[in-house]
This record gives sequence, C-alpha cells and structure tokens, in this order.
Amino acid sequence: MAFHFSRDTKVFMKFHASAVGTDDALYEIPVLDGFSFSQATNTSEITLNEAADGSNLRSKRGRAMFNDSFAPAEWSFSTYMRPTTSANANAYVSNGHAGTSKKFAVEGPLWGAMSATTYNLATGGTGAPTASSWEPNVFNFENSNMVALGVFDLFFVLGAANDATVSQYDTAADGNVTIYKIADCSVGSASIDFDIDGLAQVAWSGQGAIISEQAALDTTTDGETKMGLINEGVTSTSNFVRQKLTSMTATYDVSESVGESIGSDSTYLLTLTGGNITIENNLSYLTPETLGVVNQPLGHVMGTRSVSGNFTCYLNTVDQGSAELFEDLLEGTSTITNAFDLDFSIGGAGQTPRIDVSIPKAHLELPTHSIEDVISLDVNFHGLPKDISDSAIASGESEVVVTYQS
Repeated sequence: MAFHFSRDTKVFMKFHASAVGTDDALYEIPVLDGFSFSQATNTSEITLNEAADGSNLRSKRGRAMFNDSFAPAEWSFSTYMRPTTSANANAYVSNGHAGTSKKFAVEGPLWGAMSATTYNLATGGTGAPTASSWEPNVFNFENSNMVALGVFDLFFVLGAANDATVSQYDTAADGNVTIYKIADCSVGSASIDFDIDGLAQVAWSGQGAIISEQAALDTTTDGETKMGLINEGVTSTSNFVRQKLTSMTATYDVSESVGESIGSDSTYLLTLTGGNITIENNLSYLTPETLGVVNQPLGHVMGTRSVSGNFTCYLNTVDQGSAELFEDLLEGTSTITNAFDLDFSIGGAGQTPRIDVSIPKAHLELPTHSIEDVISLDVNFHGLPKDISDSAIASGESEVVVTYQS
C-alpha cells in the first residue's frame, strides 16, 4: 500500500499551438500547494408520501435516487509567474518552449487557453507558429471574443516526483503513481494578487468535461502529443518575480470618459501596498437532459468577460499622488464613466524579469479609507473595452494585455 503526497504531484497540460492538429504539446505546469480537482453528480430524488391504508394504518414512506448527469469537473491551482528566455534552439527542440532566444512564460499555455482558441492566436499570431521565431510572451486577448475558447486536457500525476522514468509515467510499472486526466478543460478565471512580501503568482480555476483514471502517460515525441514534453524554464531559479518591486501608473484620459470630466489628462504616481487583478471568463458547460441515461457535459460556452480588481496605497499629499486622485474622483459628481489607463509593472518598471499588465480603460470607483497606523486608500477598478460595438469586437479590442519580459 502506498500513500500519495501532494508535494510529489506533477501537472501537465496538453494544448495546441494552432488548429493544424500537429503541434499538440505536453506542457509541464509547476503548481503550488493547495491544488484541487473534483467532479460531482446531479441527482433527482423521488419520494412517496401517502395516507394510511384502510386496515393496518401503514403508509409508504420510501424514496428513490437517480443520477441525472455528471456536473462539470472543477479544478484549481496556483502557479508562479515566470518570464523566461528560451535557449538557442527552435520551439519543441530539446523540450524548448519558444524560438531561439525568444521570451515566453512557463505558465503561458494557460494564458493562451484563456484568451483564444489556440496558443498562437493568443499571442497575436495566425495559423501555425514558426518554430525558430515564435515568441509567446504577449497575451492581448484580441482573439478572445469567441463563443468558445481554448480546450485542453489536464493530467495530475500523483507520485510523479518519485518516478525515475520521466518519459513514461506508468501505473502498472510503478505502483506509487496514479494518473488522473480531466478532458476538455477551459480556463474560467485568473487572479493576480499583489503580496508585496512574496513572489508573483496567479490563481487559476476552471472546468472540464470528465475526470478519468489513466494507466500511463507517455511524455515523449509522438507519445501523448506530437511534440512531446515542454518543460523549459521549470527548473530555473532566475525567472521568479519579486512583488515588492511592483510599480503602477494611472493616467486619466479625458477623451475616453463619459459625462463631465474630472479634469485634464494627467498621470497619478502611486506606490502600491497591495491589490489584485482578476480576469473572469464566466464560462458555463452545457449538459443534455435526456431521460434514462446519465448525461455527460458536452462543452463550454463563454459568458461576459470581466476584468476587475483593486489596489491599495498610502494616503499621501505628494504632487499627483493618492490624495489628489481621491480629491479628483470625489469632485467628479457628474462623471458617468471615468477612464484611466492603468499600467502595472510587476517586478519593477524597466526590470527583468517582470510582467506588465496594461488595462487601457479602467473605471475607478470612489476610494475608501483604511484607518490603520498609516492611513491608506483602497480603490476598486473595472477594466472596460473602448466600446461594445460590433466593430470594436471584430477588431479585437480588449480590456487587458499581459506581457512577460525576461
């Protein structure tokens, strides 16, 4: 009998760079403690509740249970944000993630599946990427206005860290390995928290069609995937990002505001003490309701995309600081929609490695004061597209751009 420890688990993601069907790869996704996956059933209960019979004063009080369908599988985990520069080899060669000396993110396939139907489309490409020059480091969400987005398989290999044969995880050969596959997954949300005493990370969550147990996982070329295992940057210790170096600018844009302006174009210089950026796809899975069978989830559809978050900073009276921002927002009593260009440099502007998160049009709510030893402001914001017309949707305008720099 062998126990499985969460620290020995490895997670792999089977995703495609394009729609050609020949560039599926198995990306290793290093996850943090606290990952989870589960699936439930939707049931119906039938009960009997009748009066007593005529002679014995007995009554039927039984019930019956039926499985109607499987609910979508739920999964969640956190990853560090790890900008990395690829080695001197083409993508897919020697487990390479990108083209020669090109930038990428270790967790990039998750951003790709969240923002487009394929990895290459998510980074602004078209068709199949060129292996020597592919640089998947800018996720602009310009191809995210679709009914359905990227679909991938997740593999949770329990006990993988103790398996010496990493090219083949086999439950029969090694009784200490158990492999669970979640098929047809989609990314529901990604949440970046600004913990200034920690390393930059993202909390991911989503759904899938069904969980199954798998006998083996072949990570080699032409095994589970055509391109084999991609794990470049996973063992590096130089691609972590320190949150305390994070900086932010908020630039007010009169032309994008609605109603009476709160002033002229201006930039506010704010030093963060914390915050969060959350991108939500609001996806839902469709499941038939046929009688007499246990129905399975078929696939997902996308709802309204939501980009929101908050940031906290000390209340200070420096020129164009947080006190002036509060004053300007407070005086905008006739402003229907204010518009700020928010630029977060996670890891420090001009530094590498870092992640730049740009929200070109953000509506800021009125800040609230936090009365502590040092008085702070807490500001909620909502990322918005420039407009919601058909032309804006067709042109791919989005609420957020995530760029990895290494």
